[in-house]
Amino acid sequence: MGSLFRSESMCLAQLFLQSGTAYECLSALGEKGLVQFRDLNQNVSSFQRKFVGEVKRCEELERILVYLVQEITRADIPLPEGEDSPPAPPLKHVLEMQEQLQKLEVELREVTMNKEKLRKNLLELVEYTHMLRVTKTFLKRNVEFEPTYEEFPTLENDSLLDYSCMQRLGAKLGFVSGLIQQGKVEAFERMLWRACKGYTIVTYAELDECLEDPETGEVIKWYVFLISFWGEQIGHKVKKICDCYHCHVYPYPNTAEERREIQEGLNTRIQDLYTVLHKTEDYLRQVLCKAAESVCSRVIQVRKMKAIYHMLNMCSFDVTNKCLIAEVWCPEVDLPGLRRALEEGSRESGATIPSFMNTIPTKETPPTLIRTNKFTEGFQNIVDTYGVGSYREVNPALFTIITFPFLFGVMFGDFGHGCVMFLFALLLVLNENHPRLSQSQEILRMFFNGRYILLLMGLFSVYTGLIYNDCFSKSVNIFGSGWNVSAMYSSSCSPEEQKKMVLWNDSTVRHSRTLQLDPNIPGVFHGPYPFGIDPIWNMATNRLTFLNSFKMKMSVILGIIHMTFGVILGIFNHLHFRKKFNIYLVSVPEILFMLCIFGYLIFMIIYKWLAYSAKTSQEAPSILIEFINMFLFPSSETHSFYPGQAQVQRVLLALTVLAVPVLFLGKPLFLLWLHNGRSCFGVSRSGYTLVRKDSEEEVSLLGSQDIEEGSNCMDEGCREVTCEEFNFGEILMTQAIHSIEYCLGCISNTASYLRLWALSLAHSQLSDVLWSMLLRVGLRVDSTYGVLLLLPVTAFFAVLTIFILLIMEGLSAFLHAIRLHWVEFQNKFYVGAGTKFVPFSFSRLSSKCSNDDSIA
Repeated sequence: MGSLFRSESMCLAQLFLQSGTAYECLSALGEKGLVQFRDLNQNVSSFQRKFVGEVKRCEELERILVYLVQEITRADIPLPEGEDSPPAPPLKHVLEMQEQLQKLEVELREVTMNKEKLRKNLLELVEYTHMLRVTKTFLKRNVEFEPTYEEFPTLENDSLLDYSCMQRLGAKLGFVSGLIQQGKVEAFERMLWRACKGYTIVTYAELDECLEDPETGEVIKWYVFLISFWGEQIGHKVKKICDCYHCHVYPYPNTAEERREIQEGLNTRIQDLYTVLHKTEDYLRQVLCKAAESVCSRVIQVRKMKAIYHMLNMCSFDVTNKCLIAEVWCPEVDLPGLRRALEEGSRESGATIPSFMNTIPTKETPPTLIRTNKFTEGFQNIVDTYGVGSYREVNPALFTIITFPFLFGVMFGDFGHGCVMFLFALLLVLNENHPRLSQSQEILRMFFNGRYILLLMGLFSVYTGLIYNDCFSKSVNIFGSGWNVSAMYSSSCSPEEQKKMVLWNDSTVRHSRTLQLDPNIPGVFHGPYPFGIDPIWNMATNRLTFLNSFKMKMSVILGIIHMTFGVILGIFNHLHFRKKFNIYLVSVPEILFMLCIFGYLIFMIIYKWLAYSAKTSQEAPSILIEFINMFLFPSSETHSFYPGQAQVQRVLLALTVLAVPVLFLGKPLFLLWLHNGRSCFGVSRSGYTLVRKDSEEEVSLLGSQDIEEGSNCMDEGCREVTCEEFNFGEILMTQAIHSIEYCLGCISNTASYLRLWALSLAHSQLSDVLWSMLLRVGLRVDSTYGVLLLLPVTAFFAVLTIFILLIMEGLSAFLHAIRLHWVEFQNKFYVGAGTKFVPFSFSRLSSKCSNDDSIA
């Protein structure tokens, strides 16, 4: 509890690391995660630090490992996950590891490049065979013509030109064949027509199967084309257009014999390429499988090594450049562990002179360290989101563990909804070691990280739901109602008393739309329900009026208690920081102001509950009227709660009026008195830890002694403080702003706690609407169709309950509970102006091979 109630005591330590042992010592410190390093080279550029070369080497190794992981992942080879984290590599093994990784990278790149070339050649040969097969149907060669004259392409097996006519013209035909992507066919044909002015004839045919593009690797649809032209100039234009549209052009055979020879040669080469490619892929997979065995451990080792050199760059060298000096923040309880880590690092390096450390005094504010576990971590994150606590001030997270889920339960109180939330959170808690939950998507991971918050929120919702006696908008009769209906028909009283009572008869029951139970009739009301609200109120027409009155008063009582507790926690801060004058001049007036007004309001609420019964309820005065009369001092006598009420209220109001000027002026005048009279009296700074540096309050306390402890200023010695350093006006203005904010905040914050009543009302009404519009409709249908209708209605009711009441209403209550803690509770004592303790720890590094995270 001490660690969670207040942050750990920190000290500034100076480490003296021998140059030969610094790497091993920091490796041992990184494994333990005990210290936070301070940067002693803030004015030095990152590129001018001592170990920038080693950092670049680590980055080069990271680049190689990223390439290896990408190749292993591409080959669908599983990476070993969840193994123990290996330690940082020794310095003598770093060069060997670097050479192995570089050699492996060169080999992989060569094999991968050869594989890509073989695959590209194979795809081109396959395309060539498809082109020859398809274009074979385009042309029909006539044997009687000379080889110099080629057959013109036909369209739908009809000759377009007469060959004898072409012979007379002396024309020599040319052919360009290849493949083009499906989306470029129309534009390609249009460009050929415009550029060649119709002196070309293009024939297309779509391939039956999709082929992989040798350049991009995409599997797309291809068209085989054959362009017939005459003239060399036209041929040059056609080839340029084909290059422009990225067509895959292949040579076209002139004769059938040449086509057959090319086809046979292609088949042979394709078979050979398949064989070579399979052997290359097998060899590549063997290399990657061997690399996959150690790549994850190598990735973690390189990250640790890089983190060590980042920390070494934050150290400074001594005059001889043989010793590194580092300054670290370390919890006082971990100092023995820090010494053991330095001894362990020195022993591993085999150094004759061990590294050592010593603590140094400082006036700087240390970072804040609050140790948490998996249960308290979520609640601490809620507090840290508002602001990291100042050093050694009271931590609200300890009390938030109870108050946060309780206030949530007050707003979300429903036994059924709370059970659903509790079971969902319990399922997450029982399976918290499942790897898929911790590595799930963002929304589910958010629920998983807050599983213990959800668990307590559900548990307290069940508790408040039992108090409200509300389960899916319906009451549960567990102990039996305290009201008896039969007593309204007959009473054991005398006939004269029965005449004064309004009893029921058959006519009253038949003709009255509503029936009223009178608790003054003997036998009607036996006593309060043992736990929570009596279930009979669920059927009453004035149920909402009764519950609103109860929940509104409950919200005010809980709010005032919560805020008063926050003011009391501020006293613990003043005691710890040895500012006892703040207790008398700030905390006590704040408590008096709160209790004399709003504490008295709670007293009137509870007094009215206890002092008045059903018989005397008509005589009970209104709390609101009496509270207003407390400030108005009415001249006429009003019916009061108790004798002497007016005198008590005047005393309380007088204390409130006296507390306000003390709250406004007490602290500034006291600090001014200390500043002017410091030659005789003062306040000691011994053992005082700075929380906010250079404040006017600190200046007034400098060089003086503890007046409360009665020490003599001449014995301790006073340090003179110039008058320019003490600004009374600034202190007065700061205290005035704080006092105005507190006095007005007591009113506004008390009203803010009425959100407990409002959200509880909204939740119960939404639940009642869902029941009335869905389940009650399904249950009222006759038995013939009711069973068939009830199943989809129940499913729809469950879906709406989960999404509207559990998720949306739960999120709304969660946000309002956070606001009540941040604004109404924590601002009474919590500053939240600290810096978080971030230790140098290898546990903060990612253990995943695919993630390239590192710490600096």
